[in-house]
Amino acid sequence: MGKTKTLSYRRAKKSDLPQLIKMLADDQLGATREDSSTPLNPAYISAFEKINSDPNNKLIVVEINNTIIGMLQITYIPYLSHKGAWRCLIEAARIHKDHRSQGYGSEVFKWAIEQAKNKKCHIVQLTSNKEKSSAIRFYKAPGFNATHEGFKLIL
Repeated sequence: MGKTKTLSYRRAKKSDLPQLIKMLADDQLGATREDSSTPLNPAYISAFEKINSDPNNKLIVVEINNTIIGMLQITYIPYLSHKGAWRCLIEAARIHKDHRSQGYGSEVFKWAIEQAKNKKCHIVQLTSNKEKSSAIRFYKAPGFNATHEGFKLIL
């Protein structure tokens, strides 16, 4: 089923956090690592304030008719490699479960890639948990390639 409604994008507000945290927690992996209880965990507020005050970070909400249906975080990173090029890191990309499989995710990624081009980024990168095979297929469709092996150390 193709999308039929126009998406709008804006920076997240503190008042959006409860909805955003619920979206992050609404999958098998997120349910084990997020805290969607109320009142909101103060760590989320602290993180939001740091993201919001950093000019190279943007926490974006995606809306249809003023209703949040998705989110993503875009981080612009200056690198010494690639002749001092910028990279765009996309994280926490989510479409609300009621709006999936309608083409919105593809549209959001086209928008995010355009933001990276406007910033003159050389690379757009992201990570995906290896357990999320459908997400990996989704990322391959617009041309993302698994060119590197990623490593994480959980502290």
